[in-house]
Amino acid sequence: MVQVKVGLPSSTGQSQLNLTQKNGKAHFIEHKGHSRTHLPKVDYSVIHAIPGRIRLRVPRLRHNPDYAQRLQVLLEADALVTSFRLKPAAASVAVTYNPKTVSEFKLRHHLGHVFQSAAEVVVLKPTKHKTTKATETSWPGLQLSGAATALAVLGGPLGLPISPIFMVGTISLATLPVLQRAWKGITVERKLNIDFLDLIAIAITTIQGRFLAPALMLSLIDIGEKIRDRTARCSAQQTLDLLSSLGQFAWVERDAQKQQIPIHEVQRGDIVIVYPGEQVPVDGKILRGKALLDEQKLTGESVPVLKTKGQNVFASTLVREGRMYILTEKVGHDTLAGKSLQLMEQAPVHDTRMENYAATVAQRTVLPTLLLGTAVFALTRNPARAASVLTLDFATGIRVSVPTTVLAALTHAAQRGVLIRSGRALEQLAQVDTIVFDKTGTLTQGEAAVVGVESLNPAVSSVRVLQLAATAEQRLTHPVAEAVMRYAEAHKVEMLPRSKWDYQLGLGVKAEIDGETVFVGSERFLRLQEVDMSGLEGRQKPASAIYVGSNGQLLGIIEYSDLLRPESREVISRLLTVENVEVHMLTGDNKQTASAVAAQLGIAPINTHAEAFPEQKATVVRELHEQNKTVAFVGDGINDSPALAYADVSVSFANGSDIARETADVVLMHNNLHGLLEAIAIARQTKQLIQQNTGIIAIPNLAALMVAVFFGLNPLAATVVNNGSTVVAGVNGLRPLLQPKNS
Repeated sequence: MVQVKVGLPSSTGQSQLNLTQKNGKAHFIEHKGHSRTHLPKVDYSVIHAIPGRIRLRVPRLRHNPDYAQRLQVLLEADALVTSFRLKPAAASVAVTYNPKTVSEFKLRHHLGHVFQSAAEVVVLKPTKHKTTKATETSWPGLQLSGAATALAVLGGPLGLPISPIFMVGTISLATLPVLQRAWKGITVERKLNIDFLDLIAIAITTIQGRFLAPALMLSLIDIGEKIRDRTARCSAQQTLDLLSSLGQFAWVERDAQKQQIPIHEVQRGDIVIVYPGEQVPVDGKILRGKALLDEQKLTGESVPVLKTKGQNVFASTLVREGRMYILTEKVGHDTLAGKSLQLMEQAPVHDTRMENYAATVAQRTVLPTLLLGTAVFALTRNPARAASVLTLDFATGIRVSVPTTVLAALTHAAQRGVLIRSGRALEQLAQVDTIVFDKTGTLTQGEAAVVGVESLNPAVSSVRVLQLAATAEQRLTHPVAEAVMRYAEAHKVEMLPRSKWDYQLGLGVKAEIDGETVFVGSERFLRLQEVDMSGLEGRQKPASAIYVGSNGQLLGIIEYSDLLRPESREVISRLLTVENVEVHMLTGDNKQTASAVAAQLGIAPINTHAEAFPEQKATVVRELHEQNKTVAFVGDGINDSPALAYADVSVSFANGSDIARETADVVLMHNNLHGLLEAIAIARQTKQLIQQNTGIIAIPNLAALMVAVFFGLNPLAATVVNNGSTVVAGVNGLRPLLQPKNS
């Protein structure tokens, strides 16, 4: 075991950061105490910063390769860093991060410690075992059928001297996948499938020496299979690891020492320490400390809650402010977030290929077509006429045209900013008659916003109330404080000089401004500061507000709320009136808040479900599904993932949680609900095109079949009719791609 100590500055003196490597895993150990040596400070400066990305200059990178390597390893292991780019020659490092997880100010402070740590810490990178995955060599079916078609054209219409044996061999090789699928249908599925019909038609025409017909048929079959596989949703989609969504490391207190260990090593009974900007990695109870927790991704509550000693906290929630020591009770998949993931994994897995009525009808025509071909042969003793009957099946055209149409629709949707993952999702979306929305972050913006400022003192204007509040709360990371600052900036309110200030977690802030002692916070906070609150008597208090007082007098009130998305009313109205869809709303908020939002949107009270945790959300979706409704669920949080998985079709946003985004069948890349209307319109248009294509294929094939049965038809002519209708249907299916992207 290797252990190295390095001193870092702290507010209480010196602390030491140790890095040990044991059993191939890196452990960070922090000791309180005094450092024996004074380390040279690592200089750095900020070159450029925008929300989510910051670029810094670190001169030591230019002339110290070892330092650059150590810094790279530390940044790779840092849970707050999304990605980074080191340029030693330019002495710069660019870091991307999630601004919702950590503020720019705190990230700068954190990176300062990282830069200092890299100066002396010897970082031993865990050995990465390179896994070599054998590359599966797929059967070159399309290439073989293409070669067979080319040879048939050269040896047939063009009259070149090509050996029949060579052409038969090429056709035989290209037919092997068809033979395998036909054999599987007989031996495993116990039925005669479409491939069996194709196999017989190919065999008869090949034996007769009509090489162009089977070769062309094989080419179109292979093209259809390729397109169908392209539209299929990958059944082996990677399993989402709960721990990776929470970060890679956690701080624990063991043997009176603070250790940063891999999250999967945290055990029940461990004391876990969570700092500002970090996600809680376990379910447990607070032993000491207090923190302001953002539980939106888990419960849907848009406003952070203050939790103190003795209260329960849950994995995946974010510490906005404060610090907690948590007694671990549940870890990994036993946590509330983990159970949400298990619910998702237990959801029924649907077929990844598009199941539609046309394909079902086509499959049912196999046996009648086979019997009809046999009867024609028995009556006429003409294998060519029998082969013509077998060639004129509806299934081949449908197998090609349906995937082509779906692929064109998926491409068109992507061009419009809507990612639809599969043909099945497209089909279900076209049939949706019920849509369930999560409220927070889906119908609402998911963050606090000031909706009004009111003065309660005749001598003070509302602008002055806002000015005092914004000055007092500047640089605080509380969501309501940030909302007040945004509102003040939008109204071009000038900040005043602020001297002393004291922020009390979960209550409010006290500040000296312009010679006044200003209090901004909850009603309880102002009462504790002995502010006269008699101005509130007889007034109806808003659901969410902060109060502003000065020198013992109440000055005003600032009301805030989680505002609706600008497009929510229009989209809900369109769904209810034009699309004739039943709309439900699910939320973790209380009934009063949920009812108020539902009333603004025109959602019926009976379809509003409040105080819903992940299990209840999944239950609501299941119950609607059991009523024979085709249900779409729209959500963006970890708490939405079970409901997303149980829905017939699930919709999320590009900026939603990782689990929600990966679970969803449809992702709205522009983070706008209008994309949902786009997706439904495209899906319904695709359904109409498939119905049109079914007619384009069925009518000429049925007419040619009648001719083949009663008068006889050359197999090549039958192939032209069959494949010609397929081509026409395929071109018709490409119509979505011809539409303007911004139509």
